[in-house]
Amino acid sequence: MTDRKKATEHSPRPSAFTRVRRLPERGFYDAQSVYDILDAATHCHVAHLIGTQPVATPTLHWRVADRVYWHGSVASRMLKATPAPARVCLTATIIDGWVLARSAFNHTANYRSAMCFGAPEVISDTAEKGRLLEALTERLFPRRWSLLRPMTRKELGATTVLSLPLDESSAKIRVGPPEDPARDLEWPVWAGVIPLKQSVGKPIADGGVSRGLKPPKLPAAKRSKL
Repeated sequence: MTDRKKATEHSPRPSAFTRVRRLPERGFYDAQSVYDILDAATHCHVAHLIGTQPVATPTLHWRVADRVYWHGSVASRMLKATPAPARVCLTATIIDGWVLARSAFNHTANYRSAMCFGAPEVISDTAEKGRLLEALTERLFPRRWSLLRPMTRKELGATTVLSLPLDESSAKIRVGPPEDPARDLEWPVWAGVIPLKQSVGKPIADGGVSRGLKPPKLPAAKRSKL
């Protein structure tokens, strides 16, 4: 039994709404599983309603302790449409590999995904908003915030930061080879896993950057511990 499975068994029972129903053995409800996925994912989608029209907006996110944050312009239609106490669903997904089976029906992917539900809160305090935007920058580009031109009050005022507690969330994870039925194992076609990973390319300097200034070193991608 993995450490993650042990942690899941000692975590609070999930609510009826957050419980994974399709392939429930892939569901994880301990906080660390959700944290790991949110920390490793480069972006998320926030699903919400604009009137009666459902919309899922891609955006950058970051986690601090037991909350996840995202930001945008104060003029954003998404942010205007989701004032508290409107509820949203925030999802983050990482594809770790293509799983090729001996039939099209059993092809799948190895993945890590998190779904977080709740009513987002708008961060109104200017100082706190600045600290949270610093946390976003440092998450993506460690030790860069102190090198940047400080944000102005006008820039802070034009930015909305939303916060969502992670007390109603779940993770779903698949790892391993294809799951072919015994009758397919002799079928003469290649089967297995093709790993996928995100890589960092060579930086391209903007025009006018002084010689000797170096690009930041990005943190290594976080892999599943399963």
